[in-house]
Order: sequence, then C-alpha cells, then structure tokens
Amino acid sequence: MRLEEWDGEVELKSVAADPEHIAISKSTGIQIDWRDGHHSAYSLAYLRDECPCATCTGAHGTPPQRSDYRKQELFPMYKPSLKMNSVEPIGQYAIRIFWNDGHSTGMYSFDHLRKICPCTECQVEKVRAGGS
Repeated sequence: MRLEEWDGEVELKSVAADPEHIAISKSTGIQIDWRDGHHSAYSLAYLRDECPCATCTGAHGTPPQRSDYRKQELFPMYKPSLKMNSVEPIGQYAIRIFWNDGHSTGMYSFDHLRKICPCTECQVEKVRAGGS
C-alpha cells in the first residue's frame, strides 16, 4: 500500500493493483504490466470464466452461472470463437468488457485482475496462502 496525501486528506492506494500499461487484443486477451514490475497475461477464456458480475458469481443469492470456456469438450459442438467486441475504462479503477456472447455486466477492477493473475508465481502464492 502507498499512502498519498493532499490538502490534509489521506488515501491508501495499492501499488500492486496499479497498472502501468494495458495491452488489449480482442481476439487473444489482455496483458498488464503493473507498477510494481509484475506482468500478467489473461486469455479470453480465462477472463470470461472469471467474470466478477453478480450473475456469474451468484451474488444475488442465486446459483453462480459461470461460463466454462476453458473446459475442453470431448466432442465439441460448433460455437463461435470467444472475442471481445469492445473494452471501455471505468474511471481509473476498472475495465468493462463487451463479449461476443452478449455478456457485458462484469466490471473487472484492477484489484480483481491482480487477484486472479494466472501466472505461476501468483498461483503458487495462492496455494501457500490457502486459497484456490
């Protein structure tokens, strides 16, 4: 955490969740270089399956309706390739992805993106911390 002060007000700000650079490919995914030097690469399927919206997470008291784009089908039926139609910033703290499957309600905060980083280093750290 970094402490920022101006005009007598104090704000705690997470340095780890501050992106330095975000590269977006609508057909392959998102890569983020974080201010602390860490690098994260998110595939389209991983991002879609990790959508933080209320419907996907079951936040309304309903069963979660997560997508399963990462799941390999033994005998796959044809379904269009997953793509991002567009991505828009939400303030200075998140992005919103409009998917070609019609989904667009998830706000991917930078904190959320850092928390779900799929790199080996972060996955090992999650296991050490007892997370999934």
